[in-house]
This record gives sequence, C-alpha cells and structure tokens, in this order.
Amino acid sequence: MLIQVVHSHPVADSYNHALFRTIVETLQRRHEVIATDLYREDFSPAMTEAERRSYYQAAYAEQAVAHLIGHARRADGIIFCFPHWWFSMPAMLKGYFDRVWAPGTAFAHDLKGGRIKPLLTNIRLFGVVTSYGSPWWLTRIVMQDPGRKVLLRALKPMCGAGVRSFYLAHYDMDRSTPASRAAFIERVRARIAQI
Repeated sequence: MLIQVVHSHPVADSYNHALFRTIVETLQRRHEVIATDLYREDFSPAMTEAERRSYYQAAYAEQAVAHLIGHARRADGIIFCFPHWWFSMPAMLKGYFDRVWAPGTAFAHDLKGGRIKPLLTNIRLFGVVTSYGSPWWLTRIVMQDPGRKVLLRALKPMCGAGVRSFYLAHYDMDRSTPASRAAFIERVRARIAQI
C-alpha cells in the first residue's frame, strides 16, 4: 500500500512529532510511505483568492497545492497525526483540508441537489492519531468531541464507501506522565503494525 501520513505540529521535538516518527517508521517496514510534515514543508494554510474564487467553478485553482493533491489522489491510505487544541485540529491542518481536499479532488458538487459526491475513493484506509489536553470525559461527554465528528463524519466520507478507519487518542496530555506517553506510543505502534 501507498500510505500518506500528514503531520501538523510546529515543534520538531514534541511528543506529537514522536508519534509521527513512530507511525512513519512502523509503516515503512511493510508499505511505501509519503511523510508529509506540514510545518517542515512550510505549507501555507491560508486559502488564496484564486482558490476561493474557483471553488465552485469547473476547475479549482490547484497549482499552489498540486503536489499535495497528487499525493491524495495516489494514496491507498491516509493517516493524520496532530494534537487537538481547543477541541479542534490546528489551523495548519484545517488549511490543508480547505486547500487540498477541495472540489475536483475530495468531492464533486451537485449544487442544485445539495449533494456531494466523494472522489477520494482510492483511499481505503483513513486513520487518526491525536492527543487532547483535556481528559476523555470532558472531550467526549461535555464537549461531544467536535474534532472527531469533523474527521469521521465529514472528511472520511470523501473517501467513499467501505473505507476502513481507526481513531487513536491520548487524552489528558496536560497531566500525562512518561509512562502514559510511552504506553500510547506502543499502542500506536501496535495498531500501525497491523496495517
């Protein structure tokens, strides 16, 4: 399989970056990997005027992100690795979805019928490895986990029917311990090794 791993964290020696390295290194034992580190690639999350003006036109102005669109169109699987900040993905990753998972790539519009047709049907695996500063009960029960809903209910369906998925989260990072972080890395390594 060709699997793209998309990472979004500004600090190269962070725990989240260690998760990214774990995912990539584990995958490379059995798969071809496209390691996409948005911060290290100086990705600009801001949608350009040309991109926005062309959003509902026949051809989206994809020139500035064509290489990332090419990765999404070729990949058999995609895994996102990032922290949740304020119960949402970082702005860098949100900008990736805004600019790369655009019309003509991730979906086709049926503006009259109000429907969206998934176009990333080449992606057969959709994975998420993430962390939250808050405990699980605050994230899942009180806040109703808005970040997970966006990923699994809005973005995963762009991959079409039958896509396999997983969602691994380390909660309560603000009070994590070396033991809890090591245990989660091992959980991630074990799950990724099953792919």
